[in-house]
Amino acid sequence: MGETVLVVAAHPDDEVLGCGGTMARHAEAGDQVHVVILVEGVTSRDQQRDRENRKSDLSILGQAAHKANDILGTESLTLHSFPDNRLDSVSLLDITKVVEDHIETLQPSIIYTQHGGDLNIDHRRVHEAVVTACRPKPTNHSVQTLLSFEVASSTEWQTPGTAPIFAPNWYVNIESTLKKKIKALEAYGDEIIEWPNARSIQAVTHLARWRGANIGVKSAEAYMLGRRMIL
Repeated sequence: MGETVLVVAAHPDDEVLGCGGTMARHAEAGDQVHVVILVEGVTSRDQQRDRENRKSDLSILGQAAHKANDILGTESLTLHSFPDNRLDSVSLLDITKVVEDHIETLQPSIIYTQHGGDLNIDHRRVHEAVVTACRPKPTNHSVQTLLSFEVASSTEWQTPGTAPIFAPNWYVNIESTLKKKIKALEAYGDEIIEWPNARSIQAVTHLARWRGANIGVKSAEAYMLGRRMIL
């Protein structure tokens, strides 16, 4: 029996940027990978949130998310509709309860999520919600490993001393799945920006190579371990 893996991300493409290669490795190993994306993704581009006005864009982004996750071998993808870049306007309890529902249903042993020190407010709120949902209660022992990933154009853009830095202490070799990660990222189309932007294909590839060099392999994804329980 393979493991059940849950990825909880803020925006469509965060899951690929943060742990796409790792997701593909889990899928290839026979693990069930489930992805939950909490935020809609595009309405922050307008002065006022208007889902109706962005209906076409939201549909295109949703289709891209499904295509990307199909490439990585994801078992299921759930897209929620929390407001983009406005999660600080939503009760943390409301976000946490959504995450708790998915944990209760899926019973994952591993969770990957956003880093709590990212510049993007949605990333920080998702991190808080996941950590809260994963508090080690005697009645819920499914989550044994909790890991936070980095997202290019948010994690490294935070200024020193403002929030906890991303100091990786857990690495996954993605030499065999880097091509899938890049292909999945390309499925997002308009979300990818030309080099030398941090969200460019070249930058993401360079980051994977650098994280690989951190541990002496050709490509890797880096994480911060939040909790590890041996049950």
